Amino acid sequence: MKPNYKNWMPKGMIWSAAAGCAVCLALALLFGLTTLTSGTWKTVLTILFAVGAAVCVVATVWMVLMYRAFSYDGKRQMSRQIIDGVAAKVVLPEGGRGLDVGCGSGALTIAVAKRNPRALMTGIDRWGAEYSSFSKTLCEENARAEGVSNTTFAKGDALRLDFADGSFDAVCSNYVYHNIPSHNRQEVLMETLRVLKKGGSFAIHDIFSRQKYGDMQLFVQRLKSMGYADVQLIPTDNGLFMTRREAAWMALSGSAILTGTK
Repeated sequence: MKPNYKNWMPKGMIWSAAAGCAVCLALALLFGLTTLTSGTWKTVLTILFAVGAAVCVVATVWMVLMYRAFSYDGKRQMSRQIIDGVAAKVVLPEGGRGLDVGCGSGALTIAVAKRNPRALMTGIDRWGAEYSSFSKTLCEENARAEGVSNTTFAKGDALRLDFADGSFDAVCSNYVYHNIPSHNRQEVLMETLRVLKKGGSFAIHDIFSRQKYGDMQLFVQRLKSMGYADVQLIPTDNGLFMTRREAAWMALSGSAILTGTK
């Protein structure tokens, strides 16, 4: 049995963009080549839908390229490289407990569990409609396929974690928080760090751009002033996980791992 970690670029989005292209092109031809309308309206509608078709074509091509880059079965396999790289940063003691926030298909949870067979990893996710192919059942199936038994999965909300303070020896996450509609994602990070034990470690990979997070260097200093140790923001868009060119066209510029010890 082979694990199925899906793709970070859902096929549904690709098909939707392709369908939008077909609809816009059909409407452009309809208004441009028939007498359904005339005069100014004919010209405006033809141009409008032609531009819409062009935009959808560009979006479809971009999504296809993203899908190929992220595919676990493809040549680039960026998803696998990122998951393995983040998992290598997660330190768990024997008998310890780790938390993966926004586990999706379970890839990071399972990767960390495989590296720490004497620890227990918990993966949580809200498994929303935008990633409808991801589910708790899928995570559990992938764990079985990988021969991993030290994992548990549950529905959860990153904004309000259903765990007491200091519940885990390590917390981790991969490309989750930037997707959360929030005006202060730094506080979302603090909610994750709330459930970390004193002396526990964290490895959070995301797009830490100023637009999405504000000044992360100030946040690093904030953590240090609170007693956190070895806090670093390690860029991953400079060759570690991807080249700067890849990061640019994939809209992943600013990707970094926030690491440290509480």
